[in-house]
Amino acid sequence: MSQLHQLKRQLKQGRVYRRTELANWSKSVDRHLDELVQDGTLQKLSQGLYYFPKESAFGKTPPDENVLVQSFLNDHRFLLTTPNAYNSLGVGTTQLYNERTVYNHKRHGEFKLGNRTFHFKVKPHFPKKVTQEFLLVDLVNNLDTLAEDSSNVLKKVAEKVAEMDGKKLAHSVAEYGSVRTKKVFAPLLQPNSL
Repeated sequence: MSQLHQLKRQLKQGRVYRRTELANWSKSVDRHLDELVQDGTLQKLSQGLYYFPKESAFGKTPPDENVLVQSFLNDHRFLLTTPNAYNSLGVGTTQLYNERTVYNHKRHGEFKLGNRTFHFKVKPHFPKKVTQEFLLVDLVNNLDTLAEDSSNVLKKVAEKVAEMDGKKLAHSVAEYGSVRTKKVFAPLLQPNSL
């Protein structure tokens, strides 16, 4: 059995692989990767990152974003979100953005993985999953980067604060808010929630 055939047998559809991982199964990994990309078995997503696509009735499916980011970072500690999530808060944001934000501990900058662009931001703290409280804090953190009327959004943020769990929100502000964001929330939060 050829090394290329042995390498192919290790691959599972829907998985994203790092070059270093595939080198465990091949002594000529670069040549074999070139062959697998040429014959369509693998798709090159970025330098050293490959995807073995799943087939569906509509053709090859793209990799799951969480799997893609985890493989790229070689780390499971990250939070994947999008500015579109702010629209669910009901604070006047309506724009749609074609971008993803990845809060993590390793990478900073814009990276194209396959046909998608991700904005990686190194942060010391971020929650394991997106909550309404985190989204509201994140919205205020990033308000200057959004194509929205800031003063109108901030008025609606003040109204939204009154509807939310004060203790949870105060915790999110303390953990994830920038200095400017903490100043915005300080007069809005009840003293007993701090």
